[in-house]
Amino acid sequence: MKGKAWLGFEISRDNDLPLYEQICNALRQQAIRGDLPPQTRLPPTRSLAVELGVSRSTVINAYEQLVAEGYLTSLPGSGYSLSGAGGVELLPPSHQDNQHKSKTAAALDTEADESLNVARPPYGASLPDMDLFPHKPWARTVAQICRRDPRSLTINTDPRGNPELRAAIARHLADWRGIQTTPSRIFITAGAIDALELCLRTLCRQGDPIALENPGYLPLRQFVQSLGLAPSYLPLDAQGTTLPNPNNHSRIAVLTPSHQYPMGGTMSPERRSRFIQWAQAHQGWLIEDDYDSEFRFAGRPIPALAGFDPHRTLYIGSFSKILSSNLRLGYLAVPDELIEPCLQTLSRFGSKASLMPQRPLAEFIDNGEFYRHLRRMRRIYNERRQYLIGRLSTEFNRYGTVLDHQAGMQLVFVLNPPFDDQQLAEQLQQQGMMLTALSSYYAGKAEQRGLIFGYSGLDIDGLGLQLDALQLLLRPG
Repeated sequence: MKGKAWLGFEISRDNDLPLYEQICNALRQQAIRGDLPPQTRLPPTRSLAVELGVSRSTVINAYEQLVAEGYLTSLPGSGYSLSGAGGVELLPPSHQDNQHKSKTAAALDTEADESLNVARPPYGASLPDMDLFPHKPWARTVAQICRRDPRSLTINTDPRGNPELRAAIARHLADWRGIQTTPSRIFITAGAIDALELCLRTLCRQGDPIALENPGYLPLRQFVQSLGLAPSYLPLDAQGTTLPNPNNHSRIAVLTPSHQYPMGGTMSPERRSRFIQWAQAHQGWLIEDDYDSEFRFAGRPIPALAGFDPHRTLYIGSFSKILSSNLRLGYLAVPDELIEPCLQTLSRFGSKASLMPQRPLAEFIDNGEFYRHLRRMRRIYNERRQYLIGRLSTEFNRYGTVLDHQAGMQLVFVLNPPFDDQQLAEQLQQQGMMLTALSSYYAGKAEQRGLIFGYSGLDIDGLGLQLDALQLLLRPG
């Protein structure tokens, strides 16, 4: 049974793909091909639902997913209209990838076992809640590897890391991030900064220019300067990070396109396409830091930039946000031509990644425990996020505006003048509450002032204490 809309696409109930994903794919393809010009008004959700013979909620889910990806824009009272698409498209997954995707989706349908209680970490943004770490399933997995394959815990012959973990990561990237890669192109690292170091030591020489987002991740800026590189800064606009200007001689740009740090938000498809064109024209490289993309609370995760361009993009992921920063494990996926240069860098500087947890982590992913834990974290973090947004948008609306991008592990509360975010952050830190000042993430003059709330490392009671303390500081007199 099929339904066809005035937009010229069909959906089928005999297709294994969910109905809302069929609508997403059809509209996305029309945008990419240019069949619909930018600013085209889409039919109202109710009308399209009637034409297709589906529920209105199905159409709303499809529209909102495309808003999150940057293909559509939505204004209150004005419906949905098409944004610029940029003429890029993800590579289609292989049949094998589709089979694994079904397996992964099935694994997500089961909740994780109850975790053991551990001491809560200090207040801080973007840290996972270790009270929720799946200690029992992880211990079982480690014990199984100790019995079945103990040599893998201490012996590895490939400087890129454990082969089973690299294979598991390749499948995860295909399923979750739209990246078609191979285990040979993946390097296990000691987290995201270690992956960045591997990229920069491979691609740069001392004094080379490099383009960074502004505002951006402060430790990255400090690390780039420590290597003797010359950073230039790319401001943000409504479509995301802006491109280097013609006088900028950088050949490398470090980006967070799926969830910009710290502001949130997604880079538009048109802007992604222009960055890819920039890298191709300058024989340059894009380093994609995809630090928390699995935590998206509306629709599916946004496709990665590396899924659009496997030739000029180096992709960085980490397990620190999903599992624990104490595991000290991340990964880097590189184009084919950079495999040998990265191996040469490792031979010069050595690998920093711990070998012991690599094989158990591969098993943890393959047996579905990783995805059960991820599903649980998404549900709990979303509850905390909604609590935080609810209070900020009602009790604090006279003091500023909360930015909600329905993703990530932190959000920004932009303060109205004349509040000083650094002074507020310092006063809160003196009370043991590690909110950070938005202005500290800017290189040069800060365009906005605000506070960054991390809701992953705190339960609702802890978030409530932060809000109560902030409210006392903001009240006049």
